[in-house]
Amino acid sequence: MSLNLSAADWLSLLIHFMSWSLMAVGGAITTVPDIHRYLVNEQYWLSDSQFTNSIALAQAAPGPNVLFVALFGWNVGMNAGGGAGLTAWLLALLGVLITIVGSMAPSSVLTLLATRWAHQNRERQAVRAFKQGMAPIVIALLIATGWILAASYGSSTKNWLLWLVTAASALLVWRTKLHLLWLLGIGALLGGLGLV
Repeated sequence: MSLNLSAADWLSLLIHFMSWSLMAVGGAITTVPDIHRYLVNEQYWLSDSQFTNSIALAQAAPGPNVLFVALFGWNVGMNAGGGAGLTAWLLALLGVLITIVGSMAPSSVLTLLATRWAHQNRERQAVRAFKQGMAPIVIALLIATGWILAASYGSSTKNWLLWLVTAASALLVWRTKLHLLWLLGIGALLGGLGLV
């Protein structure tokens, strides 16, 4: 994929990641559906497979799961540079810088200010109600993210076992105290055996 990005396009990328940063209630992964809409469906800066592979690689790598943001920037930059050569590498580094700064700076400043205020006002009913009200929103955003990622694997009838494992895992996490690492291990085993 080869793109021709102007300075306005790079600025638009920065502004979008800054806005997603402020919407990332529950973590950066909750903004994935809107990032997909913008980068893949509207701008065509990433292919669907580049998008999904960036998230998969970041989730598999050790460290913070927000690494997928840097991979989005890297892939946009590589696509803008034609995929090879020094120009592509420099544009990829520019993409990483833009996406990381855009996704980290606004939310970090907001978190610092809001945490100080919430701590000073923690006994107020409005603060407690806000905290309790955010839980369903975070859950809904995580479900939307899972839906976007699962949709890249085709129809639900074709991959019924994958959907069954997903539903069973969600139910077990919700209703039992089974440690999540056991479910990840079982999922890895099923995937390694080629069952899902």
